[in-house]
Amino acid sequence: MATQCGKCGPGYPSPLEAMKGPREEIVYLPCIYGNTGIEAPDYLATVDIDPKSPQYCQVIHRLPMPNLRDELHHSGWNACSSCFGDSTKSRTKLMLPCLMSSRIYVVDVGSDPRAPKLHKVIEAEDIHAKCGLGYVHTSHCLASGEVMISTLGDSKGNGKGGFVLLDGETFEVKGTWEQPGGAAPMGYDFWYQPRHNVMISTEWAAPNVFRDGFNPADVEAGLYGSHLHVWDWQRHEIIQTLTLQDGLIPLEIRFLHNPDAAQGFVGCALSSTIQRFYKNQGGTWSVEKVIQVPPKKVKGWMLPEMPGLITDILLSLDDRFLYFSNWLHGDLRQYDISDPQRPRLTGQLFLGGSIVKGGPVQVLEDQELKSQPEPLVVKGKKVPGGPQMIQLSLDGKRLYVTTSLYSAWDKQFYPDLIREGSVMLQIDVDTVKGGLKLNPNFLVDFGKEPLGPALAHELRYPGGDCSSDIWL
Repeated sequence: MATQCGKCGPGYPSPLEAMKGPREEIVYLPCIYGNTGIEAPDYLATVDIDPKSPQYCQVIHRLPMPNLRDELHHSGWNACSSCFGDSTKSRTKLMLPCLMSSRIYVVDVGSDPRAPKLHKVIEAEDIHAKCGLGYVHTSHCLASGEVMISTLGDSKGNGKGGFVLLDGETFEVKGTWEQPGGAAPMGYDFWYQPRHNVMISTEWAAPNVFRDGFNPADVEAGLYGSHLHVWDWQRHEIIQTLTLQDGLIPLEIRFLHNPDAAQGFVGCALSSTIQRFYKNQGGTWSVEKVIQVPPKKVKGWMLPEMPGLITDILLSLDDRFLYFSNWLHGDLRQYDISDPQRPRLTGQLFLGGSIVKGGPVQVLEDQELKSQPEPLVVKGKKVPGGPQMIQLSLDGKRLYVTTSLYSAWDKQFYPDLIREGSVMLQIDVDTVKGGLKLNPNFLVDFGKEPLGPALAHELRYPGGDCSSDIWL
């Protein structure tokens, strides 16, 4: 295997080589206690997902953070496949940016992968002072050896889409990646593609807008994002802003994994659309809607129409399949994207959601379903919430799913998630014809944690995965 070449850095030489990597045996995921009424710090859970292990589907280690109310959210690495050519680099530290406290925890997963330990705490004051930024979100490692983390706001919770740069060895805050004064009005996720000298970032909203819950009036007032920002990768500045038609709240963004590709997809949560962005013949960037999940007319909910709420998307490493979760409707979908302009639905599974039979919501009009789906019961547990964060195995054959979005929104949309805790599920994927099938023997129930029900969020494997690795 290419990773045993002796002089290579972390990860794999290409996405297709990564697909030949070993099967995942453990997974790391942040668990949150914010908005649950439990006064305990968030923690990093290590879960055994090796079917041959006697601890299969069990949390085998918990690393509590030293502070309360951080809201651990997404995670990233100190080094990944972008550093593959550098034998001095290794993937040994997991970066844990905190959405609400603006801290960044650096966790050592290299010394003992099954029992991570805290390596360093980067305090919010350091980020505020050196960058004028706060509310940290997505972390990506760079080929330079640095770590880059996107932000949603300034120190006061106003919208500000900038990027914090950390030294990849000392984890000192170096300053901002973008030119001084050049932050976007809002921020969230980002992905870069150096062969096209481009990075594209997305927008959620100012932290002061979303932090306490979702208010539909804020949408009417234009306080939620609807743009993609195209950055010159070498000059570190915005060169184009794309307005999304039917594209409210663009969250997760994914270029195709092939580093030559000049296109990718973004999931727009509130409008429930998937948009394809691409480099056009003129050398600038364009965007088009390629998937629309129709809303459902409902009774017994906060609005007369319920959007699917696309909250996470993934591309398989061979760029053949696109996956996304509709957190409110409750379904997980697989599309064949062999023709990226015309995605074709090949798999769909309902895993809970807001429209299940017997719940408070009555569906009055549905363009897709003939009846409301049955509640999901796995190993005797009725699954609360809906499918949210997703992660795909390197070979593309297993999809892992968790059900928490963000604690304040969990509390608003799925009160039972707060009471019962989130779950982790596993889906078997047909990679030949397409198709999704629930593994009935896999359940990690975070409702039974020692300190009380917890909200488990994004998943990472020690060896890299489909949403943290970028190839150059």
